[in-house]
Order: sequence, then structure tokens, then C-alpha cells
Amino acid sequence: MAPLTKRKYSSARQGERRAHLALLPVALVECPQCHKTKRAHTVCPECGYYNGAQVIKPDSKKNKKSPGQ
Repeated sequence: MAPLTKRKYSSARQGERRAHLALLPVALVECPQCHKTKRAHTVCPECGYYNGAQVIKPDSKKNKKSPGQ
């Protein structure tokens, strides 16, 4: 049988133990090519550049179909 605690842990102590488990907001940086904000260490969704080189073709809004078509 596993050992049992003698007293209930207070919610304040539980919060102290879990204080480092909070989620952090996503880090946003400016793209050096198009100067739009993007997530750090990812390809820019606007221009398709990463680390000074174009790695994907950006999605043009002219080619996208609207949901009704």
C-alpha cells in the first residue's frame, strides 16, 4: 500500500509547487524582409523567408477561393 499524507495540503502550497507550470505567450519578432510580425524561429507566412533565404512561396490572396465557391 502506498503511504498516505497525515494532513491536507493547502491550495496555497499547491500553487507554490505549480508556479512554474504557467504557459508563456508566443514570442513574436519582426521579419527582416517584410517587417511583419511572425513567430520566432519559423518561416514568415507573409513573404516565405527564413534566415535570409526564401524557402516557400507565400500564399497569394488572389489565388485563394472564397468559401462559397
